[in-house]
Amino acid sequence: MTLPTSPSSLDDLQAKAAAVHEALPWIKRLSGCTVVVKYGGAAMGTAGFDAFVDDVVLLRYVGVDVIVVHGGGPEVSQLMTRFGKEPVFVDGHRVTDAETMDLARMVLVGRVNKTLVGRINTHGRLAVGLSGEDGLLLVARPRVDPGGRDLGYVGDVAAVDPTALRALTDKGLVPVVATVAAGPEGLPYNVNADAAAGSLAAALGAEKLVYLTDVEGLYADLADPGSLLEQLTVDEVEAILVGGQVASGMVPKLTGIVTALRGGVRRAHILDGRREHALLLELFTDSGVGTMVQAEEEL
Repeated sequence: MTLPTSPSSLDDLQAKAAAVHEALPWIKRLSGCTVVVKYGGAAMGTAGFDAFVDDVVLLRYVGVDVIVVHGGGPEVSQLMTRFGKEPVFVDGHRVTDAETMDLARMVLVGRVNKTLVGRINTHGRLAVGLSGEDGLLLVARPRVDPGGRDLGYVGDVAAVDPTALRALTDKGLVPVVATVAAGPEGLPYNVNADAAAGSLAAALGAEKLVYLTDVEGLYADLADPGSLLEQLTVDEVEAILVGGQVASGMVPKLTGIVTALRGGVRRAHILDGRREHALLLELFTDSGVGTMVQAEEEL
């Protein structure tokens, strides 16, 4: 093999080599660990999608047990509109009657899940799709609205059985989870994907929980791009939730982070999934990107 002779080409190669060298200790630290990645519906279809798929595959090949949990809210809303149904949300949760549940199941399990699995599997026999109903991975109880409003088939995660996930990761596979849960009497329930990811991370004893969304992270002031909070403790996150200082769409993510970290997960991250390779930039570089949350005693 002939190396490039121009200084600029050699500089580019050396920069790439330096990036791999910087990643090495982080790869060693995460190899053999579990990382739960929630990929938000708002990030799908953006420039970062192909890079996200590549990042998941790379993580698997360096020995990280990756669990992908996905949303799909925008696509569910689009299908509802096509069927003449207006999406209604209460505190970030979609009001879900029986017809809406059928549509959500169709989109999340039948379309979004299979799209992610198919794209990952262009790299080889890697991904397996499943929903929370499979193997009773996610069991839901009906969500009770404090205002007394009927939310329909909307549930909170009541129990997690990660047996199916462990069986897949032990075989070197990447589980891709659609968050339709098993509810009372065997009926499907719509559970918030952010909250479900937090519960799954806790049940798996994951090293990290990562949320890929359509913002750079958590802001002290959403209107001020310079107010990104780069590092927080779980106590500070709980204080933010109590103070009601965040938009409704961020609440389930922060709640999921609290669930995960109080359940033994070491760190959680909120990243901009529209940015190419945001996952690798956070996990395998010294500076990282987005917002990181960890336990108080680890600081």
